[in-house]
Amino acid sequence: MAETLNGKAAVTGIGETAYTRGTDKSSIGLMCEASLRAIADAGLSPNQIDGIIPYALGPVAEEVMTNLGLEDIRFSAQTPMGGASAVAALQAAAAAIAAGVCRHVLLVLGRRGYSDSRVATRLGAMPQFRIVGEFENPVGAIAPAQLYAPMARRHMELYGTTADQFAEVAIAMRNHAILNDNAIMQKPLTLEDHHASRVISDPFRLFDCSLESDGACAVVVSAADAARDTRAPVRIIGVAEGHPDSPSTITQRHDITTLGLAKAAPRAFAMAGVSHKDIDVAQIYDCFTFTVIAEIEDMGFCKKGEGGAFVEGGRIRLGGDLPVNTHGGLLSQAHIAGMNHIYELVRQLRGEGGRAQVENAQIGLVTGYGDLGDGSIAIMQKGA
Repeated sequence: MAETLNGKAAVTGIGETAYTRGTDKSSIGLMCEASLRAIADAGLSPNQIDGIIPYALGPVAEEVMTNLGLEDIRFSAQTPMGGASAVAALQAAAAAIAAGVCRHVLLVLGRRGYSDSRVATRLGAMPQFRIVGEFENPVGAIAPAQLYAPMARRHMELYGTTADQFAEVAIAMRNHAILNDNAIMQKPLTLEDHHASRVISDPFRLFDCSLESDGACAVVVSAADAARDTRAPVRIIGVAEGHPDSPSTITQRHDITTLGLAKAAPRAFAMAGVSHKDIDVAQIYDCFTFTVIAEIEDMGFCKKGEGGAFVEGGRIRLGGDLPVNTHGGLLSQAHIAGMNHIYELVRQLRGEGGRAQVENAQIGLVTGYGDLGDGSIAIMQKGA
């Protein structure tokens, strides 16, 4: 089971729109724009797409098919895991391809997260958040910052994690965003800026929180034999999803600092047959600064409780031991629910990272974090 999806599929195409805070384009219009760019990047025509996995919140597969004029879709699915959905969709696509159901699967995510449906509205529309209405909402926790803040505060109490370490994550992402022409935040961020920013939900300050933004991103996942003829394939060698105990309510969990990624990561590394020292670059879901620290721990790059110290000293910046979110992440590029993390990993492994390129990157990983701790991870390697 652990080796079943290694090398069965590859990402062959990537596409994104401009990321903005304000747009007059519709969500489906943005999705079509990104999809056509990804399909063209793969060297395909739209009618060669025979599988679709749209984001679980927004236009459905039939709406994408109609607007792109696709005539013969053989597979469609959704992966309703919030911010873990995009990377979990890589696993679903690879599994459908390995089963012989389809050859080229389009994954697409578009949103008007700034211009239209802000995060509290989006959460209210997610069926997986119904349980939150029973346990968390009655105490006033509605928005993600309120839901996740106790996890961060508990981590600080147990392990001595500091606001300076949260700030280091935010500063590293901002430094990387400044090198990315398609990143919203372009002004340098300092430790003093972080500490002076307003408190959103203790211990989270403004710069600990990701952006609300508009835009779309898409990737094409193809069968391995088809990928070999494309311009720059990136092979999926390990992929998994995992869910924390009591996945739909944080308050009923024994350990609120450990995420579903702790279950998924060992499976993905075993499938890929690589170790942590083989990872050249990582795109880690960063809805909040704390989640980056917790995910680094749960993937096994350090022991539980040592994530804060791990990010110090420029270690996750370009030139460090583990460059993280070289596009600026959700904290400083745009919040496209993690599809933009996949885009960036492919770009890095192709050697197309521009001013933020990690030298000779061969193997990297991308994670997702969603709902109340769901996790997903894909390990990818240059070539088909």
